[in-house]
Amino acid sequence: MTKVYIDGSAGTTGLRIRERLKARTDIELLTIPEEQRKDTKERSRRMNESDITFFCLPDEAALEAEGLVTNEKVRIIDTSTAHRTWPGWSYGFPELSEEHRRAVSVAGRVSVPGCHASGFNALVYPLAAGGILPADYPLVCYSVTGYSGGGKSMIAGYEAADREDELLSPRQYGVTQQHKHLKEMKAVCGLEREPVFAPIVADYYSGMVVSVPLYSHLLSGRQTPDSLREYFRHYYEGQQMIHVAKTVPSFIGANTMSGKDTMEILISGNEERVLLAARFDNLGKGASGAAIQCMNLMLGWEESTGLEL
Repeated sequence: MTKVYIDGSAGTTGLRIRERLKARTDIELLTIPEEQRKDTKERSRRMNESDITFFCLPDEAALEAEGLVTNEKVRIIDTSTAHRTWPGWSYGFPELSEEHRRAVSVAGRVSVPGCHASGFNALVYPLAAGGILPADYPLVCYSVTGYSGGGKSMIAGYEAADREDELLSPRQYGVTQQHKHLKEMKAVCGLEREPVFAPIVADYYSGMVVSVPLYSHLLSGRQTPDSLREYFRHYYEGQQMIHVAKTVPSFIGANTMSGKDTMEILISGNEERVLLAARFDNLGKGASGAAIQCMNLMLGWEESTGLEL
């Protein structure tokens, strides 16, 4: 039986991982009494007893936690931003390429993509890899997410009985263009510059839509929504966790995939302007689901084991 420890199991990502794993008979969850949850010695002991340890921590805490792992056989899956572009860490998005999938499968250290970056990379990486989108394309990205992506404090604010009226409306943030996901968006897709990024949080718990608008004449070849839809369908053919929609509704609901661990790609527009969109759960394929998928691959198991498809 595989021993798993979740460091930071009280946060939204850690809780979802625990929820997905607790009913499985092939996994033994190592736990710490609540009063010892922040005890460094006890945390280190559980990490070094495990086969797989998940870091569900703030960035600085994840960097510190890596130093607590002294058993070289322990494999780590980090859900924070800390290691996403670090040498020696595999990027946990196996659908991007066979190289990504192989790297995750054999890795001792895997960094799970950010939620916004997951949608962006799922849309942009295939086009960059196929030579359709040039590395210097002036990209723009919009992303609408539920408030669970902001962690416990944001959840508490949105669910408070006396919350501010402003929370009833969508709120744009990251206005200084310094969002922490930008670094991986640029690096993973091999771009020359970071996109102009406009993330928005809205009054619902979970789910998100990441959108990338494109001008057809700036792409290689004669691209239309139909040609790009066919390209993406072929690119993600055979993938369990990502599928390409045949049609696009007039309204793309951001909470439609809530509770799921899969992602849907939607492509619309006209011959001049194309809109790419990725719809998924920020706590699913955008965090916990992706982390468990990586764990399954690292252990040689069916990648969708224990996930909601």
